[in-house]
Amino acid sequence: MICLSVLILLFLATFLIFTEQGKEKEIENPSGFENVSVHEAEGMIEEGNVFILDVRTPDEFNSSHIKGATLIPVSNVSGSNLSSERLLEARIDEVPRKKVLVYCKSGRRSVSASTMLVDAGYSEVYNMEGGINAWIDAGYPVVSSEDIETDDGSRG
Repeated sequence: MICLSVLILLFLATFLIFTEQGKEKEIENPSGFENVSVHEAEGMIEEGNVFILDVRTPDEFNSSHIKGATLIPVSNVSGSNLSSERLLEARIDEVPRKKVLVYCKSGRRSVSASTMLVDAGYSEVYNMEGGINAWIDAGYPVVSSEDIETDDGSRG
């Protein structure tokens, strides 16, 4: 009888420990998106099948961005004066329902954008911590709008 009581007590203790660990994971990231390092982000891009979403301003995007990224600003900052219909909240349907990697300059605006995407029902949202600043600091390549050739061969 004592042996059975000890086994039940051990089972309950184990159950409670695993239950609490699950709660800790929920508390770590209750927002529904996953934070990833620039190294993890680079791996996702190399694997392909990821939509790269730059949520900075057009001026920031034009000066440097990750190759293949799509610009949809999340807010007006740094003197930009975009109309509300040009911001992510109004253009969220332009983001495909697949794996989405979100980044900004330093990682703050991308958290807002990632939360907005999750709230809109997106399930595979990844926020790149540190933004493009961390990407550049890690030595990963960027392009500028001046680097991109148009169909007629001119730069633009």
